[in-house]
Amino acid sequence: LGYAGIVSVGHAAPFGFGAYVAGLLAKFGWGEPISGLICAALAGGIVGVGSSFLLRGSDITRLMVTLGITLMLFELANRLVSVTGGADGLTDVAMWKLLGLFAFDLEGRTAFYYALAVLIAVFWLSRRIVDSPFGLSLRGIREGAGRMPAIGSPVRLRLAVMYTISCAFAGIAGGLLAQTTQFVGTDSLSFLRSADLVIMLVLGGVGWLYGGILGATLFIIAQDILSGLNPAYWHFWLGILLVLIVLVARGGLGGAVAALSSKLSTKPA
Repeated sequence: LGYAGIVSVGHAAPFGFGAYVAGLLAKFGWGEPISGLICAALAGGIVGVGSSFLLRGSDITRLMVTLGITLMLFELANRLVSVTGGADGLTDVAMWKLLGLFAFDLEGRTAFYYALAVLIAVFWLSRRIVDSPFGLSLRGIREGAGRMPAIGSPVRLRLAVMYTISCAFAGIAGGLLAQTTQFVGTDSLSFLRSADLVIMLVLGGVGWLYGGILGATLFIIAQDILSGLNPAYWHFWLGILLVLIVLVARGGLGGAVAALSSKLSTKPA
């Protein structure tokens, strides 16, 4: 969304698909975490490849296409009760020890450090992609897609590749959810999942890799505090917080940090 300018509200599709693939592997006898996570990434990539050719036209078209794909997969998971568990969710997800040494305990320590290690690895890979010539071309496409073919940049192909990579990362996140909670529900394919991701990006700052981390942290903390204060209407206060951040700190936390840094670095004439 930030670097390539691909507007999407359908990342719950590869997220949930990756979660179900990792969960089903563990349920039917293969609970090795790392290889299961790789399969989840491949599953998310498959969703990306299969839907990338539909990402044509305006932003509205992309929004509708990605939303439609998510809704179809959600209904498919809801119908295939014998495979996914339907509305009751996928249970009996049994994970093996991580690296054959660390069991997924009830306290969640192994799950936390496992997820943290995966986050660091994916963030490092994302940084390499963003700073590469490929990443620079994506920013050029975002700023002026009509001009990039003049320098030999295949716009449609590069957007499809970036979308597929993004879907693979979403599949990894879904696989982590299945492995660390040992449960997969249909909510992993719901529109609200995609909406939460967009809210996190807006809070943290779009077009800034750290924005995803900051936005997710702020969203989870706000969700915990606000739901504790008012369990029935906490979405109302979260909405107010989102509006305030958009109005006061344009560009989210990332934009606020950049603006503050610019003011502090500006010397008087």
